[in-house]
Amino acid sequence: MPSAAERTRTLVHSTCSAALVIPGLAGARPEPVPADVRGVGPDGDLFLVFPADSPAVRAATHAQDDDVPAVVEITDVAPVSVPHRIRGRAWISGWLTRVPGQAGPGRTMLRLEIGDAYVDDLWGASAVEAEEFALAEPDPFVRHESELLQHLDSAHGRQVRTLCTVVEREGVARVTPLALDRFGLRVRFTGVDGHTFDARFDFPEPVGDLAALRRAMRRLFAAAAR
Repeated sequence: MPSAAERTRTLVHSTCSAALVIPGLAGARPEPVPADVRGVGPDGDLFLVFPADSPAVRAATHAQDDDVPAVVEITDVAPVSVPHRIRGRAWISGWLTRVPGQAGPGRTMLRLEIGDAYVDDLWGASAVEAEEFALAEPDPFVRHESELLQHLDSAHGRQVRTLCTVVEREGVARVTPLALDRFGLRVRFTGVDGHTFDARFDFPEPVGDLAALRRAMRRLFAAAAR
């Protein structure tokens, strides 16, 4: 299974919604941090880009030599329609400083030196140390997962439904692919009574690219159809 640090890095690199919160900043609301303006440096620091007149930039500017405590909150929502769509959340806390001259006109880059992180997702809840976060790699399918799950749901629904034979459950009204990573596929089963349960289908070995993923998925569906 992916480590807690890897799952947290995956959420940071994903298209999940994120917001920056600065505790104690009077009147400030969480500031959205879109996926295209957030990144991770080689030492594990988060780099975020905001409008130059945003509250976060003003706070970091006025702090001068002092660090500003801040938290990046990430919410992972399933890209397919399922009951209970929130798949997980992560909180990355640290200290905020300005990085002059690294953003375009009217924009300012901020650096979040990570103190610690916490992830609560489909795998469970766990704390993440800054060193673990810095060394972890995001899942190789982080940028493709949404479209892959949507494709499985819309174009391969019949094959996905064959997984009912593996879990040996009756009264299932819907089978929906819920999450995908290099280790396997997670599926949400919804019964005719509205109750849900998840099942995890591991690949024989981790896959690292789309070609290997397609082969693993074909083997999975072939095994379920026997």
